[in-house]
Amino acid sequence: MTAALPDDRPRASRLVLEFRAGDKMLVNGAALQFRTRASVVLSNRVRFLFGKQILAPEDASTPARRVYFAVQAAYVCEDSERPRYLEMASTLAAEYAEATTSAIARRMLEQAIIDLEAGNCWEAMRRIRELFAHDDAVLPPPQA
Repeated sequence: MTAALPDDRPRASRLVLEFRAGDKMLVNGAALQFRTRASVVLSNRVRFLFGKQILAPEDASTPARRVYFAVQAAYVCEDSERPRYLEMASTLAAEYAEATTSAIARRMLEQAIIDLEAGNCWEAMRRIRELFAHDDAVLPPPQA
């Protein structure tokens, strides 16, 4: 997947995304998977994630991944559903912060929730994704 801004348009008006067969994308809560190579033009404001930014429900197997999944859902869902996912993310982050012995993880979670409450889901997801390696290092692997 690649993204490019066309040279002939104002920077904020369009985004061109190039996808390969098999690539995935979430657009305003709708899951898309491309069967063939495709070029997609986003011409208006839309909430989207693609590629490794997308966490599947079955992969939300650690505390950080569960928080990330809730924030991801808050980011791409319908406006009417957003409060439910924001509350879920805040609750999961608070439970994680209470359970962890890492002061760094607690600070990152706290900042992620501040970002989330300010409406900056993208930054919250970036911060929480940094905790994936921490979870992987201190938690046993999930059962198959």
